[in-house]
Amino acid sequence: MSEQLAARVNHPHQPGWFDLVSVMIEGMLDNAGEEAEGFLNQVGESLAARYPLAEARTVQDLEREMNLQLARFSWGFAQLQPMENAILIQHHALPAGDNRVNSERWQLAFSAVLAGVYARWLQDQGGSVKVPLTLEKLDGSTLHYRYQ
Repeated sequence: MSEQLAARVNHPHQPGWFDLVSVMIEGMLDNAGEEAEGFLNQVGESLAARYPLAEARTVQDLEREMNLQLARFSWGFAQLQPMENAILIQHHALPAGDNRVNSERWQLAFSAVLAGVYARWLQDQGGSVKVPLTLEKLDGSTLHYRYQ
């Protein structure tokens, strides 16, 4: 594993803030149920609007710009795979929860936030609002999205 990749995978989380977010997410999931996903998706869209990407001319540029912003939050990193009529996004090194929120619930909540982030970034790069970004698979600390 390269030093850069190892640094991304082993990033620390700031105490206090992470606890606050964890408690808030747990409360949302407990109180809002299925509506929490839509709310968390909107939270991701708002974050992406606050932290827009520089214009990307290639998929490599887009991946680099996404990873620069994700690194600001120590939220792991993305790998993009262009297809004929889709873009596959693998999000690696998903921040782990604090063991107080069930890991599956934490991953699903965080995946909703990231779906909002990625969808907004893609729209801001010229993508259509009508093209959905969907979570296809959760594989450990890796999320697999499809923009198609």
